[in-house]
Amino acid sequence: MTKSGLTALLRPEDSIVVLIDHQPFQFANLHSHEPTMIVNNVIGLAKGAKAFNVPTILTTVLEERGGYLLKGLQDVYPEQKPINRTFINTWEDPAVTDIVQKSGRKQLILAALWSEVCLAMPAIQALGEGYEVFVVTDASGGVSPESHDMAIRRLVQAGAVPMTWLAVLCEWQRDWAREVTAQALSQVLLEHGGSSGIALAWEIQLLNSAGKAVANGV
Repeated sequence: MTKSGLTALLRPEDSIVVLIDHQPFQFANLHSHEPTMIVNNVIGLAKGAKAFNVPTILTTVLEERGGYLLKGLQDVYPEQKPINRTFINTWEDPAVTDIVQKSGRKQLILAALWSEVCLAMPAIQALGEGYEVFVVTDASGGVSPESHDMAIRRLVQAGAVPMTWLAVLCEWQRDWAREVTAQALSQVLLEHGGSSGIALAWEIQLLNSAGKAVANGV
């Protein structure tokens, strides 16, 4: 896996996203992050993937007991039925891996609950199979801050690259001259970007005000 140089950056055409187990049982014992932050971030990541036409796989574990996928996340892909597994390790389920393999894409982007289990296992296995694995740390979480921290440390040692959801989207964008995706990315920022979204809304307001002033001859 290339760790430096231009080819080390994410590319939409080579990326595929797998979102794992963002469902009630996992949220009930999420203590590494404030849960509403994970909700916001994983939905923002999913919307970004859709905007850049990056294939995204939704998966749950034992949804009949662990609960359905987070509604806000399902709403991004209303037509997609999440793959419901019995395997704790997503990468042992052919229903998931067959889709990834058939895509031919090698930049694998993962986010999961919990980091120490459902993120770590597939990431480590996929690394061994030659995938470039990127783990989205702020759209994932563990049962404690230590659990999440140890999971990310372990994954870095194994060769995975830790990233945040907004960094993923910005790497896909790469150039603000790409106007079609720039507009879509801006909408995701406005909805999920926190203070970055607030700043963007302010910038848009100022630009609109300047435009009106010019139009009025001021």
